[in-house]
Amino acid sequence: MQLYTYYRSTSSYRVRIALALKGLAYQSLAVNLLAGEQRAPAYLAVDPQGRVPALRVEGGQVLIQSGAIIEYLEERYPQVPLLPGDALARARARGIAALIGCDVHPLHNVSVLNRLRGLGQDEAQVQDWIRAWISDGLAAVEQLLEDSGWCLGPQPGLADVYLIPQLYAAERFSVALAAWPRIQRVAALAAGHPAFAQAHPAAQADAPSVQ
Repeated sequence: MQLYTYYRSTSSYRVRIALALKGLAYQSLAVNLLAGEQRAPAYLAVDPQGRVPALRVEGGQVLIQSGAIIEYLEERYPQVPLLPGDALARARARGIAALIGCDVHPLHNVSVLNRLRGLGQDEAQVQDWIRAWISDGLAAVEQLLEDSGWCLGPQPGLADVYLIPQLYAAERFSVALAAWPRIQRVAALAAGHPAFAQAHPAAQADAPSVQ
């Protein structure tokens, strides 16, 4: 498999975690978003939307959108499950994933931020926008997590795959986690887990040496 990725892309980070948790080998193909490589004709032939991640799977087909990619990996490689067997528990995990992936992350996507700047918002206003949406989302996630272990159980799963990259974004944008002890607990578990370390932005070949 080949993963088109960018080291600090939140959605790429999710897919890297899922691949690492499942022990799946892949070739990492960096797409430099700051340099505009996602808009180059060669990459638009891979993903017409010009976004990362994209995953080229066996047979050459290309999958786009992190949620769809992770669901494919879960169905294709079920031996290390990211979702529990119980339908209600699966729905809880998907709910947390959707909260982060649909209601938080898109609102600090670079395309949204650039549109805000184009509408005349200064940088302080843009940063306030980012912090407000991340904080509101994480405050809700905190209430949905269990009191021990990972987000929803003794093993990392789909909710953790979504939460940890969002915490990386929170750190980037100076959102403190002090008010959310459950989230802090999960962050500490991830910090000591080899799959999450392997997927971390700092461990990627395209990451700058000083961040």
